This record gives sequence, C-alpha cells and structure tokens, in this order.
Amino acid sequence: EVNCAAIPSELIESELFGHVKGSFTGAVKDKTGKFEAANSGTIFLDEVGDMSLSAQAKVLRVLQDNCIQKVGGGKDIKIDVRVIAATNKDLKNEIEKGKFREDLFHRLAVIIINVPSLNKRRDDIPLLISHFSDNISRSQGADVKKFSKSAIKLLKSMDWTGNVRQLRNVVERLLILGDEKEISEKNVKQFAK
Repeated sequence: EVNCAAIPSELIESELFGHVKGSFTGAVKDKTGKFEAANSGTIFLDEVGDMSLSAQAKVLRVLQDNCIQKVGGGKDIKIDVRVIAATNKDLKNEIEKGKFREDLFHRLAVIIINVPSLNKRRDDIPLLISHFSDNISRSQGADVKKFSKSAIKLLKSMDWTGNVRQLRNVVERLLILGDEKEISEKNVKQFAK
C-alpha cells in the first residue's frame, strides 16, 4: 500500500521504484521500491490523483512495459504486479486541468468502482458502527459497547461530509466519552457534533 498524497513529490519515485546507493544525498544503501516488493502480487496506490506528473509518467511506463528502473540505476527490472488505485478526485476533471495524465487514466481505468459518499448510503452506517466499535474496543482492550437504536437512528441522520473516516472518528469519540455500557442518543447529541 502506498499513500501517494503522504509522500513528498521529490521522494515518491524512490519510494515506488527504489534507489541505488549514492544516487542522491541520503541514499546510503540500495532500497527496494514498493513495485519491486509487490512483484507477483498487488500494489495499492491510494490517492493516485495527488501524484506528480513526473511520477505518473514513470508509473505509466511500469504499466506498459512491466519493468521498473531504480532511481540512479540503469538496469530494467521485470515485474508482474496488479495495480489497484484509488482517489477522491475527479480524474477526468484533473485531466482537463492538466494535472493528471489521460494515458495513465486509461491504463488504470480497466474496472472502475465508484463508491458513493456515506450520505448516499446511510443504510451502511449501522454495519460500519458495529465494525468500528468492535475493532476499536479490541485494539484498546476494552469491552465492546452497544449503540442504542435511537443513537444509531441519530447517527444515520447526520451529515457525513468526511465520509467513513469521519464516522470512524465519531464512533471512537463516543466509545471513549460515552456511557459505560451503551452509547445513547444523549451521548451522540453531546459528543458526535
């Protein structure tokens, strides 16, 4: 998994393709990149719409030629990688603005899965609340708290501009600050806004 938005543009090529020792200041040893590490498997490029045009060109080459070249290296390395990419941006709009390569879009857009916002799929909210509550409680070594029907109804009616990440944060806040055994509608009104 690579979060393309979290890696500075000057480092993304090294992160994706690796580098050889001495290729730039700080390259004190050879490094395997994410594409090479994912050989015979899958790489997930999250927030691919935030990748620089230079890095996009190199990713396009990987997809066309099935090989990479490490930063500072002159040797092609054959790879066999399935690529899954995600973005919160409208890539067709980004293409029009000159911020995303159209040829890369068509290489990545073999199968497009459009995930509607959480506000458009409110029936998923109870399942997500249960999932997050279980995971957060387990990670904190705490008992799983139940959410009352009225609390869930109120959470379903809220505006989720931050989508699933926002819901997860609200569930965690409610688990920490809410009543001991059951998260109530009162807790939601008090802590979820």
